[in-house]
Amino acid sequence: MMIRPLFRILLLASLVAGALATPVRAASRLKDLVSIEGVRENQLVGYGLVVGLDGTGDTLRNAPFTQQSLEAMLERLGVNTRDATNIKTDNVAAVMVTADLPPFARQGMRIDVQVATMGDAEDLRGGILLVTPLLGADGEVYAVAQGPIAVAGFAAQGAAGSISQGVPTSGRIAGGAIVEREIPFDLTGVNRIRLALRNPDFTTAQRIATAINSHLGAEVARMTDPTTVLLERPVDTTLSMPELLTSVEQVMVEPDMPAKVVIDDRSGVIVMGAEVRVSTVAIAQGNLTIRITETPVVSQPPALSEQGQTAVVPRTQIDVDTGKENRLGIVTESVTLQELVDGLNALGVGPRDMISILQAIKAAGALQAEIEVM
Repeated sequence: MMIRPLFRILLLASLVAGALATPVRAASRLKDLVSIEGVRENQLVGYGLVVGLDGTGDTLRNAPFTQQSLEAMLERLGVNTRDATNIKTDNVAAVMVTADLPPFARQGMRIDVQVATMGDAEDLRGGILLVTPLLGADGEVYAVAQGPIAVAGFAAQGAAGSISQGVPTSGRIAGGAIVEREIPFDLTGVNRIRLALRNPDFTTAQRIATAINSHLGAEVARMTDPTTVLLERPVDTTLSMPELLTSVEQVMVEPDMPAKVVIDDRSGVIVMGAEVRVSTVAIAQGNLTIRITETPVVSQPPALSEQGQTAVVPRTQIDVDTGKENRLGIVTESVTLQELVDGLNALGVGPRDMISILQAIKAAGALQAEIEVM
């Protein structure tokens, strides 16, 4: 009577073990994998003045463009500056203002702007940006920015030292610009649209087309290249193109990852994809390290002594590490990413040495992946 329950328990345990041994791949929403043709941001830029600084603005002698802009602004406001022989102020700074105009931005919407100094201003804290037109690539004004600047960084300086955190010469104005011109784009009158993959790949593009067709129950999507999936609105549907995109953007697709190793030699960062494989190869790593430590000792004569002088006695300690404890390791064929990392860590190598080892394995033809050096 106990055999059948025991058999069920063993069967359940084997199924759980098999599920844990099977690699689990993450699926992503379609909206996170592609962007829609024509639905994108546009960059805006403008030149303006920041006032109200506490003596941390531009030195007009070193930044003549700030003085010219200040005089031109005062002239437009009816203030005569022609008779002024020299304007001296350190509370004004010339800045560049940038912003991203989102798609389908309507007139009157507010967008965030970034502000950065152009001259020798030291700090933008407490400053207020005056009315600044923001231009697009076509030279037209699409937004106007103005408002108080929020600066995350700070700087302080004394007679014998200084401290700074972040960048006090740049800041941000949340909702600091008002959209004045719209970019016309009618998505409802479109019957065909292209989906651009953020990470181009043949397999991922085909999976996206298959998932869309399965979701809609019709052959309306097809891959044209590893970057583009063409989506057509079905003839017999009552959905408009925006409604159709809303319906398919939640479709789950499993993206395919290329075998790639990304290396940043400056910071020692290594990122390896899950599909990285290594053929059978032997690895040895050893370095000669010489460490010299200086610990001088001060020798002084006894108190109230009439003879003797204070002397510094040098002490030097030299340690030499030849790496003789390192061993030759064997990395078996077609190991997984976890096994590769465990094998390299077992050799006692750090990130810097691991970069050299990966490049040497690639040069030997044993690394079945692409190496990208940032």
